[in-house]
Amino acid sequence: MERFYAHSLEGQPKEAWQLLEEHLRNVAALAQGFAEVFAAGEWGYLAGLWHDLGKYAAEFQRYLEGDGSRVDHATAGAQHAVSVLGGYGRLLAYGLAGHHAGLPNGRDNNDSCLEERLAKRVPDYAAYADEVLHPPAKGELHFPFEPEEHRNGFQFSFFTRMLYSCLVDADFLDTESFIDPTKAALRKGYPALASLLPKLETHLATLQQKAKPSEVNRHRAVILRQSLAAAEEAQGLYSLTVPTGGGKTLSSLAFALRHALRHGLDRVIYVIPYTSIIEQNAMVLRNIFGDGAVLEHHSNYEPPVDDRRSKLAAENWDAPIVVTTNVQFFESLFRTRSSRCRRIHNIANSVVILDEAQMLPVELLRPCLEVLRELAAYRTTVVLCTATQPALREEDGFAQGLRNVREIIDNPQELLEALARVRTVNLGRATDAELVGRLGGQEQVLCVVNTRRHARSLFEMLADKGGEGVHHLSGLMCPAHRSEVLTRIRQALKEGRPCRVVSTQLIEAGVDIDFPVVYRSVAGIDSIAQAAGRCNREGGLPQPGRVFVFEPEEGVSAGPARQAAQSAEPVLRRHEDPLSLAAVREYFQSHYWRRAQDLDKHGILRDFEEGARRGDYPFREVDAKFKLIETVMEPVIIPWNSEAEELIDALCHAEHPGSYSRRLQRYTVQIPRFALAELRADGDVERLRDQFNILINRSCYSEKIGLCSGKQAFIEAENLIV
Repeated sequence: MERFYAHSLEGQPKEAWQLLEEHLRNVAALAQGFAEVFAAGEWGYLAGLWHDLGKYAAEFQRYLEGDGSRVDHATAGAQHAVSVLGGYGRLLAYGLAGHHAGLPNGRDNNDSCLEERLAKRVPDYAAYADEVLHPPAKGELHFPFEPEEHRNGFQFSFFTRMLYSCLVDADFLDTESFIDPTKAALRKGYPALASLLPKLETHLATLQQKAKPSEVNRHRAVILRQSLAAAEEAQGLYSLTVPTGGGKTLSSLAFALRHALRHGLDRVIYVIPYTSIIEQNAMVLRNIFGDGAVLEHHSNYEPPVDDRRSKLAAENWDAPIVVTTNVQFFESLFRTRSSRCRRIHNIANSVVILDEAQMLPVELLRPCLEVLRELAAYRTTVVLCTATQPALREEDGFAQGLRNVREIIDNPQELLEALARVRTVNLGRATDAELVGRLGGQEQVLCVVNTRRHARSLFEMLADKGGEGVHHLSGLMCPAHRSEVLTRIRQALKEGRPCRVVSTQLIEAGVDIDFPVVYRSVAGIDSIAQAAGRCNREGGLPQPGRVFVFEPEEGVSAGPARQAAQSAEPVLRRHEDPLSLAAVREYFQSHYWRRAQDLDKHGILRDFEEGARRGDYPFREVDAKFKLIETVMEPVIIPWNSEAEELIDALCHAEHPGSYSRRLQRYTVQIPRFALAELRADGDVERLRDQFNILINRSCYSEKIGLCSGKQAFIEAENLIV
């Protein structure tokens, strides 16, 4: 009997190769298990069973033997699926045709689109085993969702993407298990979620024992208790509306773990908007659960060289706790490459915590909401976690908003009033000279502005006056530098010494710091609330802290910041307390729904709906459109101290330079690609090993303000907000 093979082993006889039918059945079983989570096991089984039908062709077998060129083995399965299942088969065909090259468009002018692939002449694969091609009756194939008019194009395209994820992850895993079983074994051994909840409970109990008796700590305990109670309820969409400083991070995590155990879910995915704080949040979780339970995954993170399991888990998020960014989470759900898509089936059957949910980009808001709505059909519980709950629900006045979102806290308005620690004053327009005068008149004060350039300018003016304790913070300072400055700031505040800080909004992102007075350049109400969270944070002042909102003399830079400020201005005029729930709701209704045409700026949802009747989905076009970050940023490594210098020196001679990436993150500044190009052209930055950008002109980095340059491109880069 003739044998057909899926994979060869270099230098090994055919007897050691993987049989094709064995590979097909292995992948089918794995994909079925993945898809069974969202009640689509039969779909996953067929995808795995048919994905490599083209390898039955004699041309492919000769290729494995080294006697022939590469052969298209993916199209055969796509054609077979459509011939047997018709329109249902077309949903499978996208993933089958693209399980190596990525999801194709349904129909376009390229030979790679699905329509062309289905019409393509493929090598004869008639030698297949008969039992491989026997599908179940069509009636056994069903969907995990109820199709809805006007959005079923998105629903079916999302289902197609989920099946694709199941298939490509199963294919990768079985191939890896055969080619490199030692590597495959490293994926095992993560602790069960059931073992993690007691660790969190112990940590929370220790915090409560150490906490000083105060009104703030009493309410933190109430928030935790209500979060744990809500965890017993059914899966779906939740909101956790807790003022800054109310302990929402740990409360949301407690909800997620207990909820996951209650419903038999596989993991908790913690999604954070800023890379500037994800490292510290991941460290908090590691300290609670141990290094082996937490996967940190974002663009700036490189696991330690000896942590091979984390590198593997980053491929498919097969870990009990995943900490990632908005960019990684949402862009993965709209990408086409198999390497980016293979993880998304593991979002199903999980709890997703969206920290600072109001940070979703306005121009992509509707596609993001559609994803969240759809995930609920795939046994995913989503928690919108924020101090300023955005108006994302139907009951907030938006017809396309999320439905049936349950609030975890019994009475958010009552909680907000109980935890009110500040009074907000709208100053109107203020010149820089006036601001510097006001800041200089305070012993301890924080001023948060919208751009790096404005922060630098105010800091230099304040420092020139010769006052004590003047500090500056921005994203142009490497994390190690910022940490040193924050340590000095905290020490000065603790000792009651003068401390005047000018910062970009990065200080609003999870930085635990407490000032009696805060100034905030006009911005969205959510940003003002974040700044207010750094004022009288522990409620220790005899009177409410003061938050002054001002309009800078140069106005607000064009773009999202100006749009947010324009939406905030009438709220600041009409509401005595612009941080009340009513004011926040009014702000988001203005900022979001009255600009409904901007909420899907690139027409992504329209693209999916237009071809829905024909099953033509423009996956690759949408991939190109969906970008949470428009400006491409590049890292520059700063020789900030002796440790950084030693790491850079070691990098020059290391056999595996990538092993140093994680340790060098603390000495890295992100700048736009156009600014980096100018620094490199002038010899200020050197490219090392065609991978790392090293600052070699030390005069371009200041101990006061970080990376600085008088070059035009760099001046433009300073208009960035963090």
